[in-house]
This record gives sequence, structure tokens and C-alpha cells, in this order.
Amino acid sequence: MHSTWLKKWRWPLMILVVAGVGFGVKKVYFSKPDAPQVITAPVTVEDLEDTVLASGTIQAQKEVSVGAQVSGQIKRLYVDLGDKVKKGQLVAEIDSTTLTNSLRNAEAQIALLTAQRRAKVALQRQAELTFKRKQELVKLDAGSKADLEDAEAALATTTADIGALDAQIRQANTSADTARVNLGYTRITAPIDGVVIAVIAEEGRTVNAIQSAPLIVKLAKLDQVQIKAQISEADVVRVKPGMPAYFTILGEPMHRYDATLRGVEPVPESDQTDAKVTASTSTTTAIYYNGLFDVPNPDGKLRVLMTAQVFIVLNKAEHALVIPASALGKRDRKTKLYPVNVLEEGADGAKKVTTRQVKIGLNNRVQAQVLEGLKEGDLVVVGEATGGGSGSGGGTRRPPGMF
Repeated sequence: MHSTWLKKWRWPLMILVVAGVGFGVKKVYFSKPDAPQVITAPVTVEDLEDTVLASGTIQAQKEVSVGAQVSGQIKRLYVDLGDKVKKGQLVAEIDSTTLTNSLRNAEAQIALLTAQRRAKVALQRQAELTFKRKQELVKLDAGSKADLEDAEAALATTTADIGALDAQIRQANTSADTARVNLGYTRITAPIDGVVIAVIAEEGRTVNAIQSAPLIVKLAKLDQVQIKAQISEADVVRVKPGMPAYFTILGEPMHRYDATLRGVEPVPESDQTDAKVTASTSTTTAIYYNGLFDVPNPDGKLRVLMTAQVFIVLNKAEHALVIPASALGKRDRKTKLYPVNVLEEGADGAKKVTTRQVKIGLNNRVQAQVLEGLKEGDLVVVGEATGGGSGSGGGTRRPPGMF
């Protein structure tokens, strides 16, 4: 029976064996090879920048603390937080009763001394007449010399009294001027055009200006603001005044505000008050230098102490061929060219990885500008894929924009 079964299935089995062998031969010798398992990124045309990143805060271009120069109770406060004021506008008023009385007393003293002087002037005139009469009598031997000397002494005394009164009047005028100025200090006015950014005192509070000027309000000019951006010591040597820059704020991360680097402070801010404060710890702490930017703020959108993400543009290339910097190999010292692996399709239609020598321009360590060696749309290799799939990278996590 066994032989009968072999006779029955011999030819079908032979056909299956031959078909299997043929399929294996075709698979090995005639099929296209699998595509390389790599991660690629296309060559694109973009604007490329090399920038220094710095974090900063927005500050007022000019800030003034307005204080009281005389003591007394704040009788009236005319501004609130956020109010816009003009230069010379009344901000606060201090009770002026005491200083008004001081001015009145000084003016009364001037009037009293002036009246006394007029009386002395009259006596001086009388003493002059008496002296001249005594002088004529002595010439005629009709009067005594002693009477003439008494008249002369009386004239000199009266003249001296007038001189003393003149000095007292000048002194009283000075006191009156001081009292008048102090009385003017009870009306506190804005020294600049600006916005009230702090109200420190309130109505009814008594301020004492004997030792120091107590603060009433703070004003700031906000039509133009200043940004202080902290630039690390590693980057500060790469920047210089006049470089273009832009920044964003947290509320508008997609909106760019343009600016220009006005200058860089020569020492860190912590050392501007005492240069020895951080000298001993400078090797263990990060050092930052303030870069200064002036920015117009006509609509008042930028506010004091907002955080600004600042980008100082060191170099820029517009409409450049760009590839990821991670695609670059080690630069050849002689040719100055970089090897770049490119995934391309061969004559047989199979994909393969080839190496090209590429000339690179601007390189910000994230992206690099291609000057020669590649064209738009070429696929450059940025890494090897792991896991299954044909050239897709399998389970590898890919950076945005890579295939």
C-alpha cells in the first residue's frame, strides 16, 4: 500500500520541490536588496541664523522716585497706580498750614525791620542837620566843641543802626525766600512725563523729611523701554554693539520684536556695587553680563519686569540650502569639505547610501548652510534606524521634519 501511495503522489511532490527551489533561487539572486535602515532629512531652502540666546527683563527707560522735601501730613493724593501724568502735573499736596505761617512770620519780620529802618533814616536826617548846625556855630565861636562832638557821634550811631537794620532785612528776606520755597514743596509735581508705577504713600499719612526724603510715588517713561538681557561669559565675546536682535515675550511667543544691541555692561550686575563680592566665587558660579536694548513701546504693550527671550543675530543667510548639522561628518583639514551620507536611488531602482563631499557655509550647530555638493530635495542621513520596517526607522523616535 505504501508503494501505491508513492506512485500516486510522486509527481505532485516533485513539482512542489522544484517550485520551492526555484522560488529560493529567485529570492536570493533576482530580488531587489532591502532598503538601508536609516533616518533621513531632506535638503530644504530656509532662512538660517546664527544667534546668541539670552534671557532678559523689560525695564523702564527712565524711572524717577518722587518724594517729599518737607514734613507734614499728606492732605491730598491726585494720582492712582497706572495713571499717565505730564511734567509739572500736581501729584500730591502736603498740609501747608505750618509753612504758610512761617512765611507770614518772615514777611512780618521784614515789614517790622523796614519800619525801624525808616525811623532810623529820619533820625539820621535829624542828626545830620544838628551836626551841620553845631559845625556852623563852632566856626562862628558861638557853640562849644563838645556839642559838636556829641552831634557827630549821634550821626555816626544812627548811620550804624541803619546798616545793622539793612543786614537784618537781608537776613529776613532770606528766611522769607526759604519759607516761600518750602511752602512750594507742599505741592508735589511730576518731574517728567510718565506713568505712575508705584504709589508708596497714602492720604492722611504724615511724612518726615528731616533725615531723608520720604517717597510718595514712582514714575516711569514707558513710551520706550529698555531690556537687560543676561549674556553668558561664553557668548559675550561674540557680540558687540550695533548687532541686530529680536525678542519674544511669554504672552506673544510667535511675535518678534526687533531691536539693536546698544551696549554690554563691562562687569556683571552683582559686581557693580562691590567688585569683591563675587571675586572669590566666580569660578563656581555662572557669570552673566547685561546686554542693553532700547525698544519703542508706543502702545504700552511691553510692561516693566516682563520676561524677554532675546536672540542676538551674529550671522544670517537668506534662502539658503539647509541640512541638519547632525548629518555632517568630520571636516577634511585640507579640502575644508564635510562628508555627508545621502540616500539615493541607483540605476537598478534600489535605494543605497552614498557619501558626498559638501561645502558648508553658516553653521549654527543645529542647521548648516550647504554651498556646494547637494541640491534641494536630496535626503541626507542623520542616523541609523532600529527595529523593523524598510528605511522608515522602525520604532526609532525621529526629530521633527525627518523621514
